Parts: sequence; C-alpha cells; structure tokens
Amino acid sequence: MANELIVCNSDGGQRIAILENKRLVELHFEKSNKLYSVGDLYLGRVKKLMPGLNAAFVDVGYGKDAFLHYLDLGPQVKSLNKYIKAVNASAANIDSLDKFTRLPDIDKHGKISDVLKPQQPILVQIVKEAISTKGPRLSCEVSLAGNYVILVPFSDDVSISRKINSAEEKKRLRKLVDGIRPANFGVILRTAAEGCSLEELQSDIGGLLKKWEDMSYSLVGVEPPVKVLSEIDRTATIVRDMLSVGFESIYTDDQTIFNDLQEYLKKEHPDQAKILRFHKSKISLFEAFGIEKQIKASFGKTVNVTGGSYLIIEHTEALHVIDVNSGSTRLVEDSPEGNALKINMEAATEISRQLRLRDMGGIIVVDFIDLRKPDNKRLVYEHLVKEMEKDRAKHTVLPMSKFGLIQITRQRVRPEMNIVTTEMCPSCNGTGKIMPSILIVDEIENNIDYLIRKIKASSISLYVHPFIEAFLKSGWPSHRMKWFFKYKKWIPVKTDSSLPLTSVKYYNASGEELKFE
Repeated sequence: MANELIVCNSDGGQRIAILENKRLVELHFEKSNKLYSVGDLYLGRVKKLMPGLNAAFVDVGYGKDAFLHYLDLGPQVKSLNKYIKAVNASAANIDSLDKFTRLPDIDKHGKISDVLKPQQPILVQIVKEAISTKGPRLSCEVSLAGNYVILVPFSDDVSISRKINSAEEKKRLRKLVDGIRPANFGVILRTAAEGCSLEELQSDIGGLLKKWEDMSYSLVGVEPPVKVLSEIDRTATIVRDMLSVGFESIYTDDQTIFNDLQEYLKKEHPDQAKILRFHKSKISLFEAFGIEKQIKASFGKTVNVTGGSYLIIEHTEALHVIDVNSGSTRLVEDSPEGNALKINMEAATEISRQLRLRDMGGIIVVDFIDLRKPDNKRLVYEHLVKEMEKDRAKHTVLPMSKFGLIQITRQRVRPEMNIVTTEMCPSCNGTGKIMPSILIVDEIENNIDYLIRKIKASSISLYVHPFIEAFLKSGWPSHRMKWFFKYKKWIPVKTDSSLPLTSVKYYNASGEELKFE
C-alpha cells in the first residue's frame, strides 16, 4: 500500500493529509497558534475537588478548567507529587530517578480528596484536547514518547506493542530493554521497535531521559499554571508514529516545515530522508494531488460509495449515526441476499475511511442493509474489523445485531474534523440571484483587457472553476484562442476546483495574484 503524507501551508496553520493509494484517508489541521495539544505537560493547580464525580478541576491556563478523574491519577501519583514538590523547591533535587524512593501505590478504589488538596500544584499531561464546551482532559500517568519506546516514570513495567506478533521478537526486545532500562522508569516498546538494535533503543531512551531532565529544570521555582514540556508538532508526530507503516513520499510547500522534517529524518531516520520532497508550483499542493476535490466529495451528509451505494451520516450530541443505502447499485434480481452483502461490504470499507477522515469519536451506530444469513452478517463484521485495523485510534467494534446494527466506539482526543462542503455564491452572497451567466466570460475578458492594455502586464494566467475552464477551451475558435488573436498573447487557463463557480484568479509572470479594487 502506497502511503503519502502531504503538508500544505495555509492561513493560520498547516493542512495535513494522508493518502493511501492516492485516496484521502486522514485530514488534519494544525493551527499555528495552538496552545494545548495532546501530550503536552503542564504544572497545573488544583482548583476544585468534586467528590461526587471523584474528580478534580485543574487550572492549566485554559479558558475552562481541565478535568482530572481519580482513575487518571495513576497508581504512582504520590511519588510524582513528592518528586515535583522537591524539584519545584530547588534545582539541587534534580537528578535521575536512580536514588529516588517511591511511595506506595494509591488505592484504586480510593477518593480524590485522599490524594489531592485544593490549590495544590500538580504535574499533568493532556490526553484529550478541549472539545466543544469542555476543557482539556488530563492524566497524571505521565509518559514521554520516542520513536521506538515510551518512557513511563515511577514504574518498573516493560510492555510490548500487541502489533508485534512474533514471540521470539518480543523475547529479544524484552531482554534488550531489561539491560538498559533506567531505574524507576517503565518502558513501552512501540510497533516501530520491531527489529531495532540495542544501539537504536539506547539512543531513543537516552533522548527521552534528557527530555525528562530538561522538563525537571523548567519546574524549578515556577508558579502554576505553566507549560513545562511540549509535544512535537502534529506533522512530526504523524511522521514519527507512521514511519513504521511506511511512507512512499512526504511532500510540503513550506520551506520551514521542509527544513524541520529534513533535520528530523536525518537525525532519527536517515534511511528515510530521501522520501521528503519540496513542492514548487503555482498550483497549490492539495490541488496538485486532487485532495481538494476529494475533500468536497468526502464530507457532508451524503457520501457516495464505490459501486453506486451511498451513506447518510448524521451527528448528534451523544452519538453518530450512519445509514447504508443501495442507491444506484446494479442489482441481481434473483439474489437479494447477495446484493445486500455486496453493498454492505463496500459500505464497511468506506465507513472505516470516514471515521479516520472525520476523526469521529464516541459512539457510532451503523445501520446496514438487512441480512438474513448469520454467515453473511459475520462476513460484514469481520470485514469492518479488518478495515478498522488501519485506524491508529483506539476502537471497539461489536458484532452485528439481529436488527442489522453494528456499534462502534472510537477514542476521540481532538475535536472532530468538520468541513462545510456547500459554497455560498460569491456573486449573490446567498440571495440566490447572480448576474446573467452569459456575462461571466465578458467580465473575464474586460479584466484581461484592463491588465494587458492599462496595466501593461506582460504575462497573465487564469485559475478558474473546472466548468469555466472547459467552457473557455471548448469550440473553435475557443474564447482563449480569440484572446490570442486579439491581444497576440497566449493566456494559460488552469483549473482550481477549490474556487467557487464564478470566481476567477489572475496571476502575473512572477506568480503574484493580480487583484481588482
């Protein structure tokens, strides 16, 4: 499977797309001014205890207090609080955890008031970003993620990714880690650790220990709330987490991002540095890869499925509902059961893609077309489970019920990706009335005439909606050919599907957009 990562610079941040065999499967938007990301560490302050919820609200500097449940404290929270208190008081207390004496684990059925007090400083990690009216979700089970391992302070456990299937490889990795694991640090071996050498694991752990030490120094004498450690940006996170799956290529049109990724790959994955490419073109990166068109076709209430069927996707406060419809699928009259199975199998593939693409979380209920045979119901369920294996978010898929429903729970750590695919007419601003369509070409020609004869532009390029492009190039002589005869200049007409129907962009020879007052 050919995976490609596309990072496109845009106003306010970066748009990040993951393609599988040229098909869009994940879409992210990383805001340049984003302050709160999953994985960030904060020294917060307990604002209020909620005994009824067995939880606390913690001030981390966000508009709304963040939520910390007792079960998210972690068994070694007392050791964490002891260490933070000592480090906050003096830099002399900063050392590796070799000589640190841990306190006993807390009772898993205890009360929040037995562990935390109001106004108490506490080190927390963001595990879920603020969504809707809710503040961030926190945990005191701090972890530092590297390329191959995750380091867990105040622990002795060694865990290995379930996706590493070889028992012999698991035994080898455990033996290696047992020999280099720092005292009072637990280690989780990631899927990417499969096949790693001792030197690679040791280097990864060493880098994480340095990160822990730097974080500790940032705690000295500070008053909460304050960020003490930032997770790497979203682009680098995706590269780090998915290089084990393998990218065929990584494209970006931003020089700063290109330089950062190049430095990261050369340092962490030198064998992968050659897959990074810089996009130089007047055509936007998303347009060049056909992503703009895929976005408009993939978001919205109705989503077409290969084969002619379609999905209806509805969102409520508590759950998401997906309804499978046969649509224009070519049916075989004597096999209604076979028709339903075919449609459901195609729909299951698209549903798994939609969950990743929109980053839908919580409870999802899918209403498949009714099947009578239990074996066919099992086939649809197993196919959906297999397709969902590509999803990096934690999820659970339940077997199909007798009503043809499949329930899915999917972890949500960021706000759902919601893109409005309908467009407001740029001419009428939603009133439903525009200038006569026959005058659109006249307006374009008037603007060309102004640019060539008044502004004396030596070269002009047009970017238009695909419908307008086809119209301007059709027939003999076409409108573009008439312009050539009239102005003795060849005017390139290029398509941009992200433009509304009647919008036109004009560019000079330097690639600068020419605007009209």
